[in-house]
Amino acid sequence: MSRIQDAFQKGKCLIPFITAGDPSLDKTVEYVLAMEEAGADIIEIGIPFSDPTAEGVVIQEASLRALQAGFTMEGLFEAVKKIREKSQIPLLFMTYINPVHHYGYDAFFAKCKELCVDGFLSPELPFEEKEEVAEVAKKYGVEVISMVSPTSEKRIGQIAEDAEGFLYVVSSMGVTGVRTEFSANLSETIDTIRKHTKIPCAIGFGISTPEQAAKMAGISDGAIVGSAIIRVIAQYKDQAKEPLMEFVSSLKKAL
Repeated sequence: MSRIQDAFQKGKCLIPFITAGDPSLDKTVEYVLAMEEAGADIIEIGIPFSDPTAEGVVIQEASLRALQAGFTMEGLFEAVKKIREKSQIPLLFMTYINPVHHYGYDAFFAKCKELCVDGFLSPELPFEEKEEVAEVAKKYGVEVISMVSPTSEKRIGQIAEDAEGFLYVVSSMGVTGVRTEFSANLSETIDTIRKHTKIPCAIGFGISTPEQAAKMAGISDGAIVGSAIIRVIAQYKDQAKEPLMEFVSSLKKAL
């Protein structure tokens, strides 16, 4: 059993997302450790990209701030090394294919193995093209997380049977960002997944309150919270540790 699946064995998982390098990589280290202390079970670290097509304005702006602050892949790897000196929480890298392709698949996933990064997720990697990346990632023990969206209905079984780590269930159509309404057929999607795999599934996109997190975790195995986390960091910048811990703690208690 992987460390990701082991985290789900312990109960409903809270998976916060943070954009690496916003406001700085030193703060990324501090905020990842703070979120773990506040109750996070797995942490998703976003690698900034200049054209994040699946992201809403909040995460787009966070990526821009990180890039303008001088983000580099080598800087990210050094930050994760610092995290690993104090924590063994399961970590995921989330990014678009271009930065990984540019760095080199083998070099990137070898670095993930070196730093004990557990999983990789890309919103622009469809099921039909996953193998190109997954084949390399597997050599280095990195699980490629698959996504199921409201448009995946005819392929849910295929995606679920091929899944590893956990399944990222997209709550609704569109880009990331805070929402008040979610897809009406989420429960049916989860039921279909359950028929095909025992791999856990967590719901993401738009979850911004403890109440929403509890509702999503109530029908799945966990909740992924991104834009709401980034908004706290955007508001408090270098002083976000305490409000971030308070928010993450409230989400975990709700789960």
